[in-house]
Amino acid sequence: MPIAANTLWTEQLPRSLAREPLRQPLEVDVAIIGAGFTGLWTAYFLKRQAPHLRIAVFEQQTVGFGASGRNGGWLLGCLLGEEQFLAGVGPAQKAALRALLKGIPDRVFEVLQREGIECGFRKGGVLTCAARYPEQHQHLCEELRRLHAAGHSEADYRYLTASELSEQVRMAGAYGAIYSPHCATVQPAQLVSGLAAAVERLGVSVYEYSRVEQWRSGQLTVAGHSVQAGWVVPCVEGHAADCPPLGRYQLAVQSLQIATEPMAAAQWDEIGLADGQAAHECSRQVTYFHRTRDDRLVFGARGSYRFGGRLRENFQLSADELSYRRRLLLELFPQLTGVPISHGWGGNLGMTRHFRPYMLCDTSSGFASAGGYGGEGVGASFLAGQTLADLILQRDTLCTHAPWVTRQQNLSKTLRRWEPEPLRWLGYNAVIAAFTVEDNVLANPTSAPWRRRLVSAVAGGVSALVSPEFKAG
Repeated sequence: MPIAANTLWTEQLPRSLAREPLRQPLEVDVAIIGAGFTGLWTAYFLKRQAPHLRIAVFEQQTVGFGASGRNGGWLLGCLLGEEQFLAGVGPAQKAALRALLKGIPDRVFEVLQREGIECGFRKGGVLTCAARYPEQHQHLCEELRRLHAAGHSEADYRYLTASELSEQVRMAGAYGAIYSPHCATVQPAQLVSGLAAAVERLGVSVYEYSRVEQWRSGQLTVAGHSVQAGWVVPCVEGHAADCPPLGRYQLAVQSLQIATEPMAAAQWDEIGLADGQAAHECSRQVTYFHRTRDDRLVFGARGSYRFGGRLRENFQLSADELSYRRRLLLELFPQLTGVPISHGWGGNLGMTRHFRPYMLCDTSSGFASAGGYGGEGVGASFLAGQTLADLILQRDTLCTHAPWVTRQQNLSKTLRRWEPEPLRWLGYNAVIAAFTVEDNVLANPTSAPWRRRLVSAVAGGVSALVSPEFKAG
């Protein structure tokens, strides 16, 4: 059967009329570029705390067109590079910040209830699983030791034996898992669509098909019209290339997913995931999967990078892209052999050179921005929106004093530029090649021990180069 190229998520949205584009000059207090999670959460928290503000959100396509409507639907209570950020923080502040991060799913749920947003929210936690080869179990145990040594409790990260894991999800060749309760799954397009409606009810103007052609401190050109703004807040994540000069600091990389047809209860009895758990494998292929409300299995894995950091606009997955994800899916769940794949899609996510997120504000120029979530943006964008709102309103809060926040600095002083091409493209493909060779060797039970050690050492060294840098602030 043909596989749909449009995302499963947007296909499930009801048909609605497009929002009007900007048709005349405008003057606002806050101009937000991008109607994804970061931009809309920023607008939401600003308008809730300062109802008098005139806020406009400009989107060059439609609400949630970017990564916000195309992701894997994980709402995580953590932040990329969290341990590095918190390394130099005192015990009391560290405990408060950890509670802030772990509480993200619950605080999002409070907003969903308050605003009447239905998006299939289920807080079933997340399973980091070791499967397919024993080296994954070694990495898993090392990661658990690091987490506990850093101060996380057994309640935050708990080891599951293979038998205990099978009570939650039944994977081929599973060795064990780490379970954390700090994760929910959502239908992301429903969440971003509901959030846009919520901010409009508060009085925020959302303009679709309104491309920001130029911007600088206090002024933008949007769809040919002049916009005067006290604050300019770019929230474009993977689409930074469309918003110079952000593209120098934040590159678009792609993550790709497939979804099965809805499956019968008997098939799900063979798999598990009955409580809305998110799950992923402890490998460098970055596999991730969960059960949707309509009983599909959504399964994603590491994607691609295009030369020059170009955005990918056509997400009709190639035969190779589909077969690679299907192969990984069936290695973990051979019981799904013969189950049709109904959808294949992807999205552009943003990656900074530091391989860690940023939230910054410069009151002198009226500029604020956030991004670089590295695939964890559904939850991190909620924190970013709350943080940017507090920074713009000059509130003294736990959010504004977090080590991932930079104040009174512009982009060039906060973020490191990416190397020029072809170095970026060569580097990315070298990393992916190392990870792919490692996975192929380790997944082959006949591979010689010396070869297994060699590929693991090479891939581990490469992985260290693309881990979040230790310098925070």
